[in-house]
Amino acid sequence: MIFVAVGTHEQPFNRLIEKVDKLVASCEIKEKVVVQYGFSTYEAKHCEMHKMMSFDEMQNTFKNARIVITHGGPSSFVEALQYGKVPIVVPRQLEFNEHVNNHQVDFAKLIAERMNNIIPVYDIDQLGDTIAHYDEIVKTKNGGETSNNKKFNADLEKIVEGLGI
Repeated sequence: MIFVAVGTHEQPFNRLIEKVDKLVASCEIKEKVVVQYGFSTYEAKHCEMHKMMSFDEMQNTFKNARIVITHGGPSSFVEALQYGKVPIVVPRQLEFNEHVNNHQVDFAKLIAERMNNIIPVYDIDQLGDTIAHYDEIVKTKNGGETSNNKKFNADLEKIVEGLGI
């Protein structure tokens, strides 16, 4: 199962949900996809859709997913990391009116460079290929059950403080 979490930001993230829905429709994704869509307005026809999920539902879905795809908000991808997943992170972008600026892009680049424990996708057209090669890509990343969550959280806190956001 693939879990797509776009968070609770009030601007829609239709670009990600539409792309995932098309990948399922074209059979590039052959497994069940669960989407937490928040304030997005795109109605996927090939995915299980949830506007919001309770804390327990989210935790269970993170835990049971083979692949987690999130927006670039740290809370979502840290949740995935806590369950030993290396998340695919698709940052929201100002260009598509998905956020107020490109801080998610900047943050994803910084985490990918410093921590090497996420798989960033900046060009949505690369998402299908990233999913198809996920198992090989994960082998090149830090993460999973052997990661040191306390060290990661401390390092992440320093990075966030340094950004001044």
